Amino acid sequence: MTSRGIADKVAIVGMGCTQFGELWERSTDDLLVDAVGQAVASAGVGVADVDAFWLGTLGSGQSGLALSRPLGIDYKPVTRVENYCATGSEAFRNACYAVASGAYDRVMAVGVEKLKDSGFSGLLRTDPPADGTASELSLTAPAAFSLLDPAYCAKYGVDPGAMRDAMTHVAWKNHVNGARNSRAQFRSEVSKEKIEAAPKVAGRLGVFDCSGVSDGSAAAMIVRAEDALDYTDRPIYVKALALAAGPMRGGMDPAYDFTTFPEVVRSAQDAYAQAGITNPAAELSFAEVHDCFTPTEILLMEDLGFTAPGQAWKDVLAGEFDADGRFPVNVDGGLKSFGHPVGASGLRMLFEAWLQLRGEAEQRQLADPHHALTHNLGGRPGGCVSFVSVVGNELG
Repeated sequence: MTSRGIADKVAIVGMGCTQFGELWERSTDDLLVDAVGQAVASAGVGVADVDAFWLGTLGSGQSGLALSRPLGIDYKPVTRVENYCATGSEAFRNACYAVASGAYDRVMAVGVEKLKDSGFSGLLRTDPPADGTASELSLTAPAAFSLLDPAYCAKYGVDPGAMRDAMTHVAWKNHVNGARNSRAQFRSEVSKEKIEAAPKVAGRLGVFDCSGVSDGSAAAMIVRAEDALDYTDRPIYVKALALAAGPMRGGMDPAYDFTTFPEVVRSAQDAYAQAGITNPAAELSFAEVHDCFTPTEILLMEDLGFTAPGQAWKDVLAGEFDADGRFPVNVDGGLKSFGHPVGASGLRMLFEAWLQLRGEAEQRQLADPHHALTHNLGGRPGGCVSFVSVVGNELG
């Protein structure tokens, strides 16, 4: 599966991101106004200068009116999209295609979610309609993702204690990174001993193995690449946008072993083909990936081609994916520490790419980054959607 792509046809010229967390005092409208205001200000334009908008939200608004009303948008097209946890990325993908097509000059992608007021959690949710054959839908998200851990150990002969240590390292690493991020939901380092001793949620997943439930919003201003320098002297160019939706047969397919996400493999292959990447770990500077649960991040290192199958747990323990390691992953804290307001998470990942590639990430700034990957996953093992983007700070 390979698409022609739109490499170097569009650019991000402004971004905004709110604080993520338990924002009881702020409404969905407040968050949208904040994120959009930051984005247009950084691009040097006003909301009225934007030709069209794409809004991503799982459940914090219906239709384009959820954005047009708080922003006072004057009869412009506003499209609301949803694609599970890849919702923010879906808004960005559609907005980029709209500019690349020539339909609009300036568009915005916006993501928002207000989860804390809704009572939503990873344990309480509404299942989509189904015919009853997809038995994995009866599992909570932590239960479904907890299956990755024993399956990986069994396939690759990994000692469960070593795998537990690798899962703990992922949580520890992402909290260390989040402690250096003023916008993160959780801004304190957490010791490995505390992570290990946390109450269990499902299988061997403890509290610190699971991403947080949070409120937040993020936004991006997108224009044609040839116009980018009219807005900023440091634009970010889109190299690849790839999305894959699986057939959701994992729960019924005896060949599926819960040690990979085929949708991630396919979307990564597509993105790399679009961007002309043959060795992602060498050609990319860092990645922001969908660490909804700690074993998920471990498997993603292999599915995204950052290490060989069966090798990720070793590389994690060796610090290969730490902020100062061979290939930094989730340097802003990831879902685990930054938080996971579903509709905003994909754009939050792009916001970190925006900061890093412009040299504006302050105390967590990496040395001379040039290309970044963002990855969103929505659904669960055996049936999900996966989004991969590649962005860079130079054309070509």
